[in-house]
Amino acid sequence: MNLFLRFGTSIVILALLSYTVAIVTEQRKKRIDKTILIFLTLGVFLDITATAFMILGSSKGGFTLHGILGYSSLLAMFTDAVLIWRHKTKKGLHSLVPAKLHLYSRYAYLWWIIAFITGGLLVAFR
Repeated sequence: MNLFLRFGTSIVILALLSYTVAIVTEQRKKRIDKTILIFLTLGVFLDITATAFMILGSSKGGFTLHGILGYSSLLAMFTDAVLIWRHKTKKGLHSLVPAKLHLYSRYAYLWWIIAFITGGLLVAFR
């Protein structure tokens, strides 16, 4: 595994941890707080960074099945972060998360986990 892929792999694991803290906290509290905002935003930043490293390190280019899964899951989490921040701006910190946004966060996270697992499986079966 080349250096770019190693960095990308390490960083995507940090994104997983960050997203997990944010989404599990949001799902339990059903309210927006600083922890959610910080870890969700950090997760998106780490995910973008990891994706860039993995594209640079890939010999297959950026348009593979896993790449498309990864881009779509990154887009889903980015959208979730934008929606959470927008809701916080309108309703304030500690406001209840609307039911539809609460559900979207869960599905976006699950989609991201699927993309994460498929990446690991691709490496394991190579």
